[in-house]
Amino acid sequence: MELCDLTVLQAKERLEKGEITSVDLVSSCFERIEKVEKALNSFILLRKEEALGEAQEIDKARKSGKSLGSLAGIPYAAKDIFCTEGIETTAGSNILKGFIPPYESTVTKRLKEAGAILIGKTNCDAFAHGSSGENSDFGPTKNPYNPQYVPGGSSSGSGSSVAAGECLFATGTDTGSSIRLPAGFCNVVGLKPTYGLVSRYGVISMASSLDCPGVITRDIKDQALVLSVISGEDELDANTKGAKNIKNRGSDPFQGSDPNLKIGLPKEYFAKGIDPEVKEAIMQAAKFYENLGFKVKEISLPHTEYGVAAYYLICHSEVSSNLARNDGVRFSFSDRSGSDYQSVYFNSRSRGFGAEAKRRIMLGTYVLSAGYYEAYYERAARVRRLIKEDFDKAFDPKVNDVDVILTPVSPTPPFKLGEKVNDPLQMYLSDILLVGVNLSGIAGLSVPCGFTKSALPIGMQLIGPRFSDELLLEVGYQYEKEHQWIERKPEL
Repeated sequence: MELCDLTVLQAKERLEKGEITSVDLVSSCFERIEKVEKALNSFILLRKEEALGEAQEIDKARKSGKSLGSLAGIPYAAKDIFCTEGIETTAGSNILKGFIPPYESTVTKRLKEAGAILIGKTNCDAFAHGSSGENSDFGPTKNPYNPQYVPGGSSSGSGSSVAAGECLFATGTDTGSSIRLPAGFCNVVGLKPTYGLVSRYGVISMASSLDCPGVITRDIKDQALVLSVISGEDELDANTKGAKNIKNRGSDPFQGSDPNLKIGLPKEYFAKGIDPEVKEAIMQAAKFYENLGFKVKEISLPHTEYGVAAYYLICHSEVSSNLARNDGVRFSFSDRSGSDYQSVYFNSRSRGFGAEAKRRIMLGTYVLSAGYYEAYYERAARVRRLIKEDFDKAFDPKVNDVDVILTPVSPTPPFKLGEKVNDPLQMYLSDILLVGVNLSGIAGLSVPCGFTKSALPIGMQLIGPRFSDELLLEVGYQYEKEHQWIERKPEL
C-alpha cells in the first residue's frame, strides 16, 4: 500500500510513531496526482511547493517535541467553493476566475489550526449547481472506477480525489446531494451534517437555507475525526448557535450500537424506477442489520414525490438572489466594453456565467417575481414543511418509532458522462432520494455498500433526526467493519 492510500487515522498513527514524515505523505499524494490527474480532472488548483513547505515545518515541530493538532501533517483538498485567504477561489466558475479571497472559511481555518495541509482546490459544478460534475467551467471530473462515468456532484473533485488516493480527505458542501452523491458514486464516505452543525462562513453560497459544509473520507472513523475538528459553534455563523462540537474519541470511537435500535425502510424510496442491483444491495444491508438484532420495518414518507419540485423551486430562488452579487463591478469577471453600467452588468453576467447558472437564475427570478411568488415559492415552502413533518413523524416514538432510516443514495448507479447533461429534468431526478434531508435540516450519511456487475459503486444512505450525526456514524460503522468495500480500490 502506498502512503497516499492510507486512511487519516492510519497516517496519523504512523506519523506519531515516527515511521513516516509529513513530507513523505504529501509527496506520495502528489506522485499519485501526477499519475492520475489527467484522466480524472479532480483539481482546479494545486499548491505543491507550499504544501511541501508546510509539511517540512510540521516535521520539524514534531521532531522538536512541540504539541501538534489532531490532523498535523495530514494532506487534504478543499472543494473550490471554500474561500481560502490568499489562494484563488473560483467556485468552478469563470466569473470568479482570479478571485483571491481576503478571508478564510471557518472550516478551512479550523483544519489549518489542527495542522492539516491543503494540497489543492477541487473541481466542482459551477457554484455547486449540479449532480454530476459536468457543469464545471474547468471541464468535467471523471469517476476513478470508470472514467467514462460521472463521479457525482457537485463535490465531484472531492469525491474522485479521495477515492483515487490524491488526498486523504476532502471538504465538500451538500445543498441537495452534493456530498452524499459523489461519496456513493465513488465508494467513499460522505456525511451531510445536521444544518448548523458546521459553519457556513466563508463558503460561497448556493442556497443559504440548504447549504451544509462537510467532508468526504475513506472510512467512517476518519469522518468522525475530521468532524470533531470542523463542527461546533461559530460566532460568524448564527445558524451554529447551540451546536455541540463532535467529540474526538480517539482511534476506536465506536463501541457498538444499541441493539434495540429501529431502522425504517421508506416504501416510497423503493418504488418503480429503482435499479434492481441498487435495491438488492440495500436490502442486503437491511438484512445485515436485522441479523445484528436491529428491528427493521417499512415506513412511509408520503410527500417524497414532491421533494424534487419543492427543492428546486426553493433552491433556484435562493440561487438567483445569491448570484446577484456577481455584477462585474466589485470582485467578479468584468466586461467593460459597454458604454454604461447596465451594459457592464449584462455583458459580465452573460459571459461569466455558464448555462446551468443562467438557467437557475432565470427560473429563480421568475419564481420570486410579482404574481408568481405565492403560486410557486410559497407553495414549495409549504411542501417543505410537510416533508419535514414526514421525517418528524418517522422519528416520533408515538408514530413510526424508528431511530434511523435506510435508503439508497441514488436510484441508479453512476451514469455515463454526457448521458443526462442535455436533459436538466433527468439530471435533477438524480437527487430524488437525497433532497428531503436538506429540506428538513436533518443528517444523512452515505456509506459504500457494494458494486454492480459492471464494477460501479453503490452507496446506501442512513438518515437521522437533527443532531443525530454521531448515531449515524455509529450505525454506519457497524456495517462498514463487516463489509470492507472501501478496500476495493480503483484501477488507475
